[in-house]
Parts: sequence; structure tokens; C-alpha cells
Amino acid sequence: MTSRKHKIFNTLMMGLPWLSTLFIGKRSIMRYSLSSVVIGIYEIISHLIGRKKKYWKFYDKPQKFIRDELPFDIGPYVPVSMWILKYTYGNFKKFVLVNVIFNIFFAFIFIAFLKKIKILRLYRLNYFQFFIYIHYKAYLLYAVQFLVEKVKRRRGMLSATKRDGN
Repeated sequence: MTSRKHKIFNTLMMGLPWLSTLFIGKRSIMRYSLSSVVIGIYEIISHLIGRKKKYWKFYDKPQKFIRDELPFDIGPYVPVSMWILKYTYGNFKKFVLVNVIFNIFFAFIFIAFLKKIKILRLYRLNYFQFFIYIHYKAYLLYAVQFLVEKVKRRRGMLSATKRDGN
């Protein structure tokens, strides 16, 4: 049975990040949503694998992907990816630094907090391994956004050439 604190936690974790997108701007949402969603889907697949390999355990029984891991994917992952891309895309060093800080906070502080309130604990990973597990995806996010921008530029060039009659 799902505990009340787990339900409240999931609601806040899914609601607050998406509410923050009201302030990101329509242009940024349009620009960064595709890469954020692609990486969000990759994250879901990654969580399914992590669940199967028992990298973590949730305290509530029975364990269900929809209640346990999915809120992490559809909650903060996509909106936070858009925010990070908005303020750092184009400056790779800044992008890496912001992601390192965010992922250190998540892996070492937030996961310890989740353990303390008995929602989730790491099982087959230590905190550093979990940091690596979440951090490498930042480079995939940047690469996907780079490809999206490249395709958009190329399409813009092609449509401009067609308008000019060349």
C-alpha cells in the first residue's frame, strides 16, 4: 500500500517542476522540448533497466513502476532539462558545470533525504555510482539538442534556398 507521504511526494515532484515551465517562455519550450522528451524517454528505459537490476528499492510494497520510478521521469526530468538547456546551451563548460552541481545535489543529498523519509534507498549502487548513472545522460541531452539545432538550421537553409529559387 502506498503511504500518504509517498503520494504527497509524487504529487509535488510531478507538479512543481511542470508549474515552473509557466515561466520558461513559449520560445524556450518549443526549442528545447524535443530533446528533453527524447532524453525523458531514454530515462524511462534506463529506469526500467535499473529497476530490473535492483539498483534501488522503494520502501512501499508492492513496488510498482508507475508509482515509484515514473514520477521521477515525468516529474522533474523533462522540465529541468529544458531549464538547464535554456540557460546553458551554447556554452558546453557551463552546461557541464550546472549538470555536475545539479546531479551531485540529487545523488548525494536528495537521495539521502529520500532514504531518511523512507521513500527510496540505493541498493546495488553507492552514491557515487548513482551520480555517474544519472550524470552521463547530460551529455546525451546536449548531443540530442545539438542534432536538433543542426537539423533546424539545415531545414532553414533549404527553405531559404527554395524561396530564392536556387
